[in-house]
Amino acid sequence: MNILFLCTGNSCRSILGEATFNHLAPEGWHAMSAGSKPTGYVHPRSLALLAKEGITTDSYYSKSWDNLPVTPDIVITVCSSAAGETCPAYLGPVIRTHWGVEDPAHVMGTDEEIEAAFYKAYHTLRARIEAFFQLPLEQLKNDKAALKASMDDIAATIT
Repeated sequence: MNILFLCTGNSCRSILGEATFNHLAPEGWHAMSAGSKPTGYVHPRSLALLAKEGITTDSYYSKSWDNLPVTPDIVITVCSSAAGETCPAYLGPVIRTHWGVEDPAHVMGTDEEIEAAFYKAYHTLRARIEAFFQLPLEQLKNDKAALKASMDDIAATIT
């Protein structure tokens, strides 16, 4: 199954989601990320955080949802502005859920406060991804309504 983490800029949260998902994913599950208005770069703090967590950062870059290598099965929006956007028509019938996370790239303050915001975003996404992998995925792959409901529940209970 192909998962798309979708955000506006594709520099922080969607990259953190993609990298963490792929790091934890069992065989047969793959994540990608994209933005509706990509910034063209991955935020250096996102890359540094992933590296500190032992997650490879070599292949991650900011990209548009217009250039996806495959059509996703599931689209997870991770920012408020992306949640209300219409997914491109070529995505077709996909499961959509919203796992909103505050954007650490917009946090102002001390280095410690900014780093704390990045870690909060990462830990929220990681906890949700870990909860996702605890679901009976083989069973839920055949019940899209139940899979969507389970993913919506994850967002509602892990904040």
